[in-house]
Amino acid sequence: MSRAKVGVSMFYCVGESFNRMVKRLGTMDTKYIELFDDAAHDLNKARILQLKEAAKSYGLTYSIHAPFSDVNIGSIIKPMLNASLKRLKQSLINASAIDAKMWVFHPAQRTGIGQFYPDADFKNMCRNIEMLFAQAEELGVNIALENMPGKYWFLMSTPEEFRRMYRETNLPVGITLDLGHANLEGQIQPFVDELADKIVHIHASNNQGSEDQHNGVDDGSIDYVAFIESLKKIGYDKTIIVESITNVPQSIARLKQLLA
Repeated sequence: MSRAKVGVSMFYCVGESFNRMVKRLGTMDTKYIELFDDAAHDLNKARILQLKEAAKSYGLTYSIHAPFSDVNIGSIIKPMLNASLKRLKQSLINASAIDAKMWVFHPAQRTGIGQFYPDADFKNMCRNIEMLFAQAEELGVNIALENMPGKYWFLMSTPEEFRRMYRETNLPVGITLDLGHANLEGQIQPFVDELADKIVHIHASNNQGSEDQHNGVDDGSIDYVAFIESLKKIGYDKTIIVESITNVPQSIARLKQLLA
């Protein structure tokens, strides 16, 4: 029986230089690497060549986390929305160039002015998911929308919102189940119970249920023993990416132990 594969996000070292991050790739106890296409680790042609060489040297398989700093695919302010979409379209091109197996992106975020335009952010988001999906298909890139915490003004924090998005777009967009985010909303098990067939990628970290701390997997209120048992029951055999910023090697080892 196929088991889920444990990988790691390089988000934990985004404060370091890009070159230092690349040097870390060969030291990780996994071949599944999620790159962070944002901030100091923005991808470009030269960096993509570096990363392709690293993949060849170390036998790595990449996924890409799309830019999310100041990006909002539901913005009702056209210049801001256009800037967000331009950035995301380039990231999809980067993902194709590096042969990434998954491109993870964030949903819309509410703004202070949104209350005067009820539901506009959700409808904008759906239209732009359709546009991004079409570009991804042209480029041959798989994409997955990440659930986010409502407490930080994001949409898509519950299975109900995802079901609405599926109704309005009629697209087979996968879900990146972020366990830390779902824990803040008490939604881990509902996602597994209600949308198991849509979950194609997982972000693993932990927290105490109040803030998105990105702790190691054993440091918080998420019961990973129970969660992994749930994954086994639904036959999940895709990637679980450690997205912790503390105890990263220990988290990789722990998930591998639980999946064995």
